[in-house]
Amino acid sequence: MAEYNLKVKTGDMQYAGTMDHVYVTLFGTEGQSDRAELDNYGIDLMTGTTGTYTMKTSLPLGKLLLLKVEKDPFFVLPEDEWYCSKIEVTTPEGEVLLFPCYRWISREELVELRGGRAMKVFEEDHPLLIDQRKKELMLKKNFYQWKILAEGLPHISNFNDESELPAEVRFSKSKATEGLNEKRKIGFELLLKGMLGSSEKWESFEDMKRIFWYKKTTMSEYVTEHWKEDDFYGSQYLNSVNPNVIKRCSELPPNFPVTEEMVKPFLEEGSTLKKEMEKGNIFLYDQKKMDDLPTRSHNGVPMQVTAGLCLLYMNLENKLMPIAIQLRQQPSEQNPIFLPNDLETDWLLAKMFIKNADVLDHGAVHHLMNTHFLAEFCTVATLRCLPVIHPLYKLLFPHFRYTLEINNVGRKELLQPGGVFTMSSLGYEGMVELMRRSHSETTYSSLCLPENITARGLDTIPNFYYRDDGLRLWNIIHSFVKEMVEYFYPSDSEVHKDTELQEWISEIFTHGFLGNKASGFPAAFNTVEEVIKFITMVIFTVSVQHAAVNNGQFDYFSWPPNGTLSLCKPPPTTKGQSSMKTVLETLPNVGETVKFPSLVWLLAGDYTDEIYLGSYPEERFNEPATKQMMEEFQVKLCCLSEAIATRNASLEVPYPYLNPTEIENSVTA
Repeated sequence: MAEYNLKVKTGDMQYAGTMDHVYVTLFGTEGQSDRAELDNYGIDLMTGTTGTYTMKTSLPLGKLLLLKVEKDPFFVLPEDEWYCSKIEVTTPEGEVLLFPCYRWISREELVELRGGRAMKVFEEDHPLLIDQRKKELMLKKNFYQWKILAEGLPHISNFNDESELPAEVRFSKSKATEGLNEKRKIGFELLLKGMLGSSEKWESFEDMKRIFWYKKTTMSEYVTEHWKEDDFYGSQYLNSVNPNVIKRCSELPPNFPVTEEMVKPFLEEGSTLKKEMEKGNIFLYDQKKMDDLPTRSHNGVPMQVTAGLCLLYMNLENKLMPIAIQLRQQPSEQNPIFLPNDLETDWLLAKMFIKNADVLDHGAVHHLMNTHFLAEFCTVATLRCLPVIHPLYKLLFPHFRYTLEINNVGRKELLQPGGVFTMSSLGYEGMVELMRRSHSETTYSSLCLPENITARGLDTIPNFYYRDDGLRLWNIIHSFVKEMVEYFYPSDSEVHKDTELQEWISEIFTHGFLGNKASGFPAAFNTVEEVIKFITMVIFTVSVQHAAVNNGQFDYFSWPPNGTLSLCKPPPTTKGQSSMKTVLETLPNVGETVKFPSLVWLLAGDYTDEIYLGSYPEERFNEPATKQMMEEFQVKLCCLSEAIATRNASLEVPYPYLNPTEIENSVTA
């Protein structure tokens, strides 16, 4: 008689326990056990509990390979899903094996759990495990399939509704409930004030302060008071939610004829534009990809989005100041260059039109496509190509938590009729075309922060906290990934032999980057270093970069004049004709205005089950060395967090968005 001791951990999230019957079968090299129910005296498998059970077999099973879990209904009660965290099995020989699960299990569902160390496909040596591995991937490929959202965009998962998603990738019940409650709270407040669906125009800026009674932050209040100021406007290109758009300018584009006389009053006394360019103090924001995009009609008239240019100057006080704006690509008498010493409202309108295009670019490209969609196609490829026992599945899957559901919900909220993006100046067609153009131009180096910063000439620009924090985080993540990958892939030959890994990157290249060889993204891996770099980019993007473009949205966009998705009047074509009344009339009506602040309120919300960068509460690895690597990763992040908090304490406008305590492990909002 051989005795196997099982410790069965039920998750501690809401409704994780079950009253159903749960059965376990053990499989080893020398045979299998009988199907045994997990049944002790009293109530088993309650939320947050660990049950201990003993299974006896007539003979030892040899090396333990596999564990099967099944769940049957308790009497005629309705479906009662169970969240199994993990099962630890102590064999008769005293060996302790971890069988990670970390998923919901439904009735009449058979779940096979692999135990022990992470395994690559060429390391499998037992027919049962080889067969199980093939069967797992075949089932997943049938279930997780690719779908085309629109031509020229990354492919998405095949699920039309979040209710179709399997339990292993759905929101927890607490997150779903909390999100719904927040949405209802926002809707009720705006309905109570008569703002929801209102076609009234804003009569004053003071009225906009009434959009939300209680939802305010220190930073959102600061934006409300300082949004007109040039130094604050310029600072947002470095440390707001879209920090990847400006570049150092050493020569003006031929279609932006800014003269020395135009900008002389705004430069250092005695200096010239040419000298400041040579010093590296001039920067350019060029929105040429917005040119000739289709736009939405408003009251029967096509709306306008500017493909403008904005010239910025880093002055002696290390403040980045806008010094010239041209609202269309081609210069003409009807396309003047606006300057800070123009009529106040002319300059304000020029800045607002540049910012409107920037908000559209941020929402559609830098946020939705470059973080959410990238996370999604990497998630789908991982589920399809890497079995749960694969080391890179274990490493990456915590960084894909909730991504499929938030993207499914997001496409409805943003892109379906009546969605926030469809109500923008561009409308659905324009937003999709903007994403299509941008995706065709996206390069591997643009998503790798060190290369991105150097290519844009921003290595030394002062007060660029996104760069400073981001580069330190990139290096910390790279160091962690390097240790993990080299532990499992000690040589390039191991990379070549891993057919699952090669299929994974091939699917990402094909379905995510659409086979664009000019982009520089890998279609295959030849070296360990290539694997390290790519996984660093993925983890950085779905955690750090997403935090950078997401977490400050309410701070900066809840005040509509500082960031709106639509402007209702055409951009000015002459100077001296505007007033504050013109500015108010240019903003969308009350009902359309409040949609965007409502959305960013939801995206910036805090939820009880958030998991932050470096935290791996799911014990997926059984190797002591990997656990040590994770602990060292957390220590480095903790030290960085303290340094960022110390710096921010001395800043008038802090930059908290890349503090590791503010960065979620995955794209969840």
